Amino acid sequence: MIQQLAPARFQIPIKNVAVVGGGAWGTALAITAARAGCNVSLWAREPEVVESIRSRRQNDIFLPGYDIPEVVRPEENLAAAVKDADAVLLVVPSQFLRATCQALETCLAPHVALVICSKGIERSNGLLLAAVVEEVLPSHALAVLSGPTFADEVAAGQPTAVTIASPDAASRPEHSLAAALARAIGTATFRPYISDDVAGVEVGGAVKNVLAIASGIATGLGFGSNARAAIITRGLDELKTLSEALGGRRDTVTGLAGIGDLTLTCSSEQSRNMRYGMGLAQDKSDAEIFGGRPVVVEGAENAVSVTDLARRLNVDMPICEAVRAIIADGKPIKDAMNELLSRPFRGEQRSVALVIPQRPINQTAEQEVQLA
Repeated sequence: MIQQLAPARFQIPIKNVAVVGGGAWGTALAITAARAGCNVSLWAREPEVVESIRSRRQNDIFLPGYDIPEVVRPEENLAAAVKDADAVLLVVPSQFLRATCQALETCLAPHVALVICSKGIERSNGLLLAAVVEEVLPSHALAVLSGPTFADEVAAGQPTAVTIASPDAASRPEHSLAAALARAIGTATFRPYISDDVAGVEVGGAVKNVLAIASGIATGLGFGSNARAAIITRGLDELKTLSEALGGRRDTVTGLAGIGDLTLTCSSEQSRNMRYGMGLAQDKSDAEIFGGRPVVVEGAENAVSVTDLARRLNVDMPICEAVRAIIADGKPIKDAMNELLSRPFRGEQRSVALVIPQRPINQTAEQEVQLA
C-alpha cells in the first residue's frame, strides 16, 4: 500500500523552477515554465544535451526542432541546478528516481517542493514514485504531475491539460502545493487541474504505458480499431482495479490522468510505448523502431513492476500480464495473444458474477487467431 505522505509545507509563491531530467518531457516542461514567467534551470545527465542548449538553444538529442527560451539555464551540475529553486520537477526515468533523490539530499533547502513528473512503479519493491520520494526526502512538500501529454506538442505551445495532485489539496485546495504549481507554470495553453488523489494519478501514469504497448502490438499485428477500443476499455478496468486497491478514486481514473492519458497513449504512433509495441509485433529491434535515437520505453520496464504489484494485491490484470509475458518472459506474441483471447467470457460489471468458459481457441481453423 502507498505510504502516508507528509503534509505540504510549501507556503511561498513559486518563481524559480529547476527541472531535473533533460529528456524530451523535461525539456518541454522547462519551456512551459519559462513561458509562464518562471526562472528555469534544466539539469541533464548528458553533457551533449547541455552543450546543445547552450550553443544552439535546442535539445538536439531528445527534442530537436524546438527553441528553448534564453531564461532556461542548462546545467551539468545537479547542486547548481537546484541551488535557488522553489520547486524541483523530477523528470528522470522511474527506475532512476531513487538514486536521483539520494543525490539531491544534500542539495535542497528545506522549503523546496518536489514535483514528480515521471511515470512508473519502482521495480525492486513495488512502490509508487511518491512513496519513493517520501522515503528519501521526507521533509519536502510533494506533488505529482501527470496527464495526456506529448512532449513536442507541449513544446510547440499546443493546448494541453494536465492533473497536478498534492495531499494537502484535500483540506485546503486553494492554498495547496498543487494550486501553487498551477499558478506558477500554468498558461492559456498549458492548463493544470487540481487533485488530492496522488495514488490514483500515479497509477494512471504507470499502467497506461504498459497498455499502450499492448495497443501497439495489436496495431502491428494488423488488428483494427475494434481491438484498440477493447484494449483501452478493458485496460481502463485493470487500471481502475489497481488504483482502488492502492487507495485511489474512480473519478481520478475517469479524468485526465486516467482515461485521458490512456486514450492518448494507446491511439497515436507519437507514443513511444505504442511504437515499441508495434515494433515488437513486426520483430524490429529498438534501433529500427526509434531510428537509432536514445529512447526510454517506460512501459517495457513497468510491465514487470505493475504486474508484480498487482499479483501481491491479488488484482487481475490480464492485458498487462500478456505484455509482461512477451517482454520479460519471452513468450511468443501469437501464444500470448491467443491465451488472452481464449479467456472466459465474463460479466462486464462486477455485480454480474458470470464466467462462461470458451472452447480452446485452436479447436478449429476458423477459431484460431491469424497472426501473420
